[in-house]
Amino acid sequence: MRPATQYCDGLRGAFIVYDPDDPYKSRYDVDDESTIITLADWYHASARSLLPKGQIPPASQTTLINGKGRHPDYPSTTLSVINVQNMKRYRLRIIAMACDPAFTFSIDSHTLTIIEADGEYTQPLVVDSLVLYAGQRYSAILTANQPVGNYWIRSNPDRGFPGFEGGRNSAILRYADAPEEEPTSTSAPVNPLKEVNLHGLVNPQAPGLPIEGGADYSLYLHTTFNRTSFQFTMNDVTYIPPTVPVLLQILSGVRTAQDLLPKGAVYSLPPNKVIEISLSGTGGDMGGPHSFYVVRSGDSNTYNYINPVQRDTVSTGLEDGNATIRFVTDNAGPWFLHWCVNLPPRKTPLTWCTLSHIDWHLEL
Repeated sequence: MRPATQYCDGLRGAFIVYDPDDPYKSRYDVDDESTIITLADWYHASARSLLPKGQIPPASQTTLINGKGRHPDYPSTTLSVINVQNMKRYRLRIIAMACDPAFTFSIDSHTLTIIEADGEYTQPLVVDSLVLYAGQRYSAILTANQPVGNYWIRSNPDRGFPGFEGGRNSAILRYADAPEEEPTSTSAPVNPLKEVNLHGLVNPQAPGLPIEGGADYSLYLHTTFNRTSFQFTMNDVTYIPPTVPVLLQILSGVRTAQDLLPKGAVYSLPPNKVIEISLSGTGGDMGGPHSFYVVRSGDSNTYNYINPVQRDTVSTGLEDGNATIRFVTDNAGPWFLHWCVNLPPRKTPLTWCTLSHIDWHLEL
């Protein structure tokens, strides 16, 4: 098994850090292992066997919610159940652990109050559905205020086998005293999450001046995927892993920051400065180990320097989109910028040395 694809084969899980100073602690009653919801894709053969060199990664066969899901050939597989009690409030920790697809998440007849994105608190925002790209996480408060019964939890992928026929791409929200049966509820979301409507709660103002380019150092990254050579590029450079890892190159002291390999894929940034990076839309999401301020979302033309959402994974939008982020270089070291492109037939929106998707794209 190669490390780049073992993630797709299921080597993944939730790691939760609970905040004793959570500002929203009084707004919910339950926050434990029972309220963790993981969304993942599943392939019915090993990932490596499904990916001959020089081919586009295949679509997954099954969506898993907390490790369980159905496929047309396996219509009676047991589904995951989230148990709730009437009128109690639950902090759901929703985690997109997908190798590839984005998921549209909702719970029939219930609203969700978003309070956190990728480990960063947000101002409360009520929605009834949300899209999660690979690597994104949200906390949402759900109030169990509907009639006692069973309700579908839905996680519709944007490629593979979308739809909910026979309980596909679904789990069950079950109230105490409800019969142990599958739901008959229906879905009609009218208030989807839009990232531009999310606002930071702590230190909300973006660093730098509140104007385009109002940073100490600005960088534009144009991302592309060559469907002939099956290579991903940032500013026309494809990341090729060096024989000596970047960290060891630094520790050796032989090379300056400007000479680190791979050439063209390592960007040297000045310390303790405000950095602004604009990323062209290529239909996907990007992320890194630093949280950053999203001053422009990939599906918006509006800039927000006053209270933008802070997170670590963002959609760059479609081909006419652009995501712009800001952060301060106050954590020195080599960091990956992870770029995850969404491939055909997808029509929806990609995930620091520049690096492509942690699993499939390292294997192309």
